[in-house]
Amino acid sequence: MDQTLITRIVEAALLAAPQPLTLVQLNGLFPLDEPAPDGSVQAALETLQAGCESRGVELVEVASGWRYQVKADVHAWVARLWTERQTKYTRATLETLALIAYRQPITRGEIEQIRGVATNSNIIKALEEREWIRSVGHRDVPGRPELLGTTKGFLDYFGLKRLDELPPLSELKDFGELEPQLPFDPQSAPVAASVSLDDEAPSDDSEGEDAHDPGDHDEAEASSTPETEHVEHDEEPALADDGDSTGAHHEQQ
Repeated sequence: MDQTLITRIVEAALLAAPQPLTLVQLNGLFPLDEPAPDGSVQAALETLQAGCESRGVELVEVASGWRYQVKADVHAWVARLWTERQTKYTRATLETLALIAYRQPITRGEIEQIRGVATNSNIIKALEEREWIRSVGHRDVPGRPELLGTTKGFLDYFGLKRLDELPPLSELKDFGELEPQLPFDPQSAPVAASVSLDDEAPSDDSEGEDAHDPGDHDEAEASSTPETEHVEHDEEPALADDGDSTGAHHEQQ
């Protein structure tokens, strides 16, 4: 099969798919009786990447696969296509998400110990509903508190392929700096809304979002548990860039 045709097929599939596509999925586009030559799909991706150098979009690989996205230098102009109000998260929510991202796996009690305040269960629930975090097991201590970790959806949203691509904490002045690229698909705009710090939100959890939740004594008891404690996982966290596709937000022309 001609390499030019393979490149066109790969490009069309990436633009048409509702989520990032893995190399396995792209190879699966070609029938068994006429498979793509070895390395041809990867070569097509490299060709498409190189072709984006002078364009307003770029082809990147995130945790769930390959996708097109708007380049940062034209983001401000393209953002005018969407009039939805940007989603804002309180400082308490961003601090909780940052601790989970950088210290995972971590229990709610340990988050509270580090932050010095109780964490409202609504924060954890909101992050789980956003599909940014999930339970990855339980710590093997009395009460068996739940261990939290990030998801592929979290990595996809912030344009990351692996956790080690997170900026060093020493360089991260504000977690809101991790702003994703703007999507092509207007229907996905609310999902990919920019994360920004709500300046009006209280810095502590004394009211509103972070009111004390009396029902989580297990995590509080486990908060003093040393990091060397045995950890019992229910399942392996889906954080590595394997061949699975989880369906994060997609950019499309």
